[in-house]
Parts: sequence; C-alpha cells; structure tokens
Amino acid sequence: MDLRVHVERYRKRFAEVERELGDPSSFSNNRKMGELGKEHARIKKIIELDAALKKAKVELEENQQIISANEDPELADMARAEVEGINARIPKLDFDLQCVILPPDPVEDRNAIVEIRAGTGGDEAGLFAADLYRMYTRFAETQGWKVESIDSSSATLGGYKEIIFAVTGPNIFQRLRFESGVHRVQRVPATEAQGRIHTSAATVAVLPEAEEVDVVINPSDLEISVCRSGGPGGQGVNTTDSAVQILHKPTGLIVRCQDGRSQLKNKEKAFGVLRSRLLELKLAEEQAKYAAHRKSQIGSGDRNEKIRTYNYPQNRVTDHRINLTLYNLSQFMEGDIDEMINTLVSKDLEERLADMNK
Repeated sequence: MDLRVHVERYRKRFAEVERELGDPSSFSNNRKMGELGKEHARIKKIIELDAALKKAKVELEENQQIISANEDPELADMARAEVEGINARIPKLDFDLQCVILPPDPVEDRNAIVEIRAGTGGDEAGLFAADLYRMYTRFAETQGWKVESIDSSSATLGGYKEIIFAVTGPNIFQRLRFESGVHRVQRVPATEAQGRIHTSAATVAVLPEAEEVDVVINPSDLEISVCRSGGPGGQGVNTTDSAVQILHKPTGLIVRCQDGRSQLKNKEKAFGVLRSRLLELKLAEEQAKYAAHRKSQIGSGDRNEKIRTYNYPQNRVTDHRINLTLYNLSQFMEGDIDEMINTLVSKDLEERLADMNK
C-alpha cells in the first residue's frame, strides 16, 4: 500500500505542531499542551518509520544489484543474506507504519473479555469450545498476556457450555477483536464409531474492557443475587455463597461469576463483564452508523456471523472474511495464530486508510 500521501500530510502537520508547542500562549493550557505532545510523538514516530522503510528499500535495491552483477561470488552471497533479512523487515515496518498513521481507536489498547459458548453440535460443540479456549490461552502465553477465568459452565466429556475469561496486556483488543463470530469445526468426533465427519460450532465474543467512565450504571437498574457456586471446587468454592449474578433490567443482560472463592471479587468481576457488554452495545450502535457508508468490512463483530472454518481432515483453517486458508491447523490450535491475526488487522487498516482518502 502506498502511504506517501498520508506521510506527507503528517509531515506538514508536524511543522505546525512544533510551532504550536513553541508558542508561549499554549503554555497556559495544560490540556492543549498534553494533546499537542501526544500528537507530536505520534507524528515523529510516523516520520521515523517512513525513513526506516525508505532506507530498507534502498538497501534492498543495492543488494539486488550486487547479486545481479554476479562479479564477486563471496560478495553476492553476503548480499543474498542481506536481502533475506531486509525482505523480512520491510513488511513489519510497513505494517507498523500503517498502524501509527491511522487515528488511534480509543478502545484498541484495552484489555479484553472473551466469551466462548458451545453452539450447534452437542457434546462435540462443547469440546470445540474447550479447544478454542486452549488455543487463545496458548496464544496469550506467546504474547506475554495474562489470562484469568471469570466464569465457566462445564459440558460432558470435558468440554464447556460456556467459558468467560479476561485477557490483560498491551494492545489486546486491537489484536483479538476480529475473533468475534461463529467458529465452525469439521472433524470426526471421538464418540463417532463409524468415522463420519461432523460439523459443530462455537461462538466467540471479544469485548473491550470497559472503564467506569465508559458507561453509567444506575444501581436501581440492577438485581443482584448470590448463591453457592456449582461444579468442581472442593472445600472452598462450592461450600460458600460466593457466586454472584447480576441482572441489568433495562437490557435484560445477565452476568454470573463463580470462579473465585471471594464473593466480593466475583462481584467485581461480574460488574466488569456487565460494563464491557454495555460498552459493546454502545459501540455496536456507533459501528452500525459508520458501516452504513462503508463499502466493505472485515466483519460486523456480530457473534452470529460465521467467520472461520477449522477442517481437521484437511489440516486447514479458513477465514471467510478475508479468504485466507492456512494448512497448519494442528499448530494453529496450539496458539500459532499470529499470521491470521496480523492479516485481519492489516486488512482492517487497509480499509480504514482507504476511507481516509475519501
């Protein structure tokens, strides 16, 4: 993607921002100075990334010329090694430049709350929900993120009817937001004696962690109840009234948290999930208005939209929104989902940049 138009526009704006930062009249407005400081740092990063990208392209061309000249075999081998490194560096620089050029989304750097629910397919759907939970947990480990369970409902054969967990770390919502939707699996269930392939599904919802200022919750709109936690828990969890359920009467949303031993902590977690679900409703309304004049979208974020198919017999995973098929399903289910995530984020950046040109 050619980003020169955007870079030049920001380069001009950089000079304006520096003038404003040096204007004595700006010093009396702390808020304005803070905003100008953030904008200055962001545009400086754009200029630095653009310079690094240009330098890498020049180095690539120089090394390719050395290889083409074919005058010194030893020098040509060194140039080939350089080309390999530069070819790996250029896409990352280009991707980083796209990310920083776009105006920041106010929620993309938030933590996330992920909800996975078994869909059609009976016991197999529950097992698939557990597989997805394991996949995201493994991916989070590779990213250095923290995963904390909020609530779960076990299914037979070791699966889940539902599992809700929080993921904390840098830029999580930006990386996981496109996982929302219906995930379909095609495989031979462990319980299938005749080896027939079954199709099952699970839904995933990724919510940005909401802050208290994002949504206002009227206490009179809530109905809070406590009860004894169910499921495994031994001496602690299911012998005290630690499970908390919150009903938000205006929307009918019900949130339950029972995974902790402390009623207070379960209540805090439940409130966190409720705020995030209310924020999701608010963002969905805004997105619907935005989508009305947007030609294409990676996805609506609707948890009823089929986004991906996991085909075990062919060892492939296909994302239907970007028509990307990877033949590494076994590694994918172990958390190696970087390529899919990066392609989804890059496609979204591309569409948002196209919108900026209109």
